[in-house]
Amino acid sequence: QVQLVESGGGLVQAGGSLRLSCAASGSIFSINRMGWYRQAPGKQRELVAAITSGGSTDYADSVKGRFTISRDNAKNTVYLQMNSLKPEDTAVYYCNANIHMIGIATIRGYWGQGTQVTVSS
Repeated sequence: QVQLVESGGGLVQAGGSLRLSCAASGSIFSINRMGWYRQAPGKQRELVAAITSGGSTDYADSVKGRFTISRDNAKNTVYLQMNSLKPEDTAVYYCNANIHMIGIATIRGYWGQGTQVTVSS
């Protein structure tokens, strides 16, 4: 069994900052790609940022230069530092991880429960 637990969401004024965390726990052998997605009301879920186990990163154009993704492999944790937040960043943010569980041959994708980020103008 694997769990992803997110924290760090909340309400912030435009121009402010938030830091999201997502910790994976359970019978984990290794974690490949980890990422953050978001879903605003009435919109599809979209990729915000992703990071490989080797540290290579990828960002949505809308957040480049403002958001930074990082990870602590020893803690099985991924972070998303969000600066210069805009009202259009308001969404539920979801953590995603591709995890190789102990004793399981295949790698599966797992999702966190989501954390609300609200940016007021």
